[in-house]
Amino acid sequence: MPDSLLAATLARTGAPRIASFIVTVWGDAVAPRGGSLWLGSLQAILDRFGCTPGQVRTAMSRLTEEGWLVRNRVGRLSFYRLGPRGEASFAAAAARIYAPVPPAWDGAFRLVVAPDAAAREALLARGFAEVPGMMIGTAGAVADLPTIAPVLLATPRGAEDAREVAARAWPPGPLVAAHGRFARAFAPLRGAAVPEEEALPLRLLLVHEWRRVALRDPGLPGALRPPDWPGHATRDTFAEIYRCLDPAAEAWLDREGRNEDGPLPPRATGRFGSG
Repeated sequence: MPDSLLAATLARTGAPRIASFIVTVWGDAVAPRGGSLWLGSLQAILDRFGCTPGQVRTAMSRLTEEGWLVRNRVGRLSFYRLGPRGEASFAAAAARIYAPVPPAWDGAFRLVVAPDAAAREALLARGFAEVPGMMIGTAGAVADLPTIAPVLLATPRGAEDAREVAARAWPPGPLVAAHGRFARAFAPLRGAAVPEEEALPLRLLLVHEWRRVALRDPGLPGALRPPDWPGHATRDTFAEIYRCLDPAAEAWLDREGRNEDGPLPPRATGRFGSG
């Protein structure tokens, strides 16, 4: 791969796993533009990461078998869109990845007693943590789940107890380290002159690495965070770089992205104030 901003960034992050990165491509670039993409358009994106057609076909087969994607054949061409598993996880993941700030806290923890496997997966996607015999969270996002185990509200005796509970359920050390790695990897892109052909690959890599941080971060409100919490600054870095890369990235999708009907439709909504 020639020397470039993308190559330099990949040297700091490491190459992403193909199947996981393809899920990021759908969530960030394809779902907002109608949800379907031609395999050839996907290959053009993954060429920038050195992925061979054989590697891409293998990853797509796996993602299809696991329900992340569904294939539609039109003549000799293959098009893909999110499958049942992908659709189920996309909305919750997008809310965590692109949310501007954590919601305000009403002062009560949510305790879900003995959740089954489906409820556990859904709660983890909403930032809940596992403790012996139950799961604990801060948001009231249990009402939109399918029927699950009993949900209890637990109000701490005071602010110190609340922070202690949060520190035990969500130990800050690993998350602080993850935020630091992300900031070091992408801070050199702030204010950089990015070639147009690298804008989309860099945006997707940015989202992919932020997704790994954001989906581990429970989005605790400020009252439960350590005083030196780096998450807000890291999220600001993510949003700033995303906005800078976005126009050229979307222009590439306008030119090169194809679905069954031809060029991809315009993006329904922007991110972080972009078009």
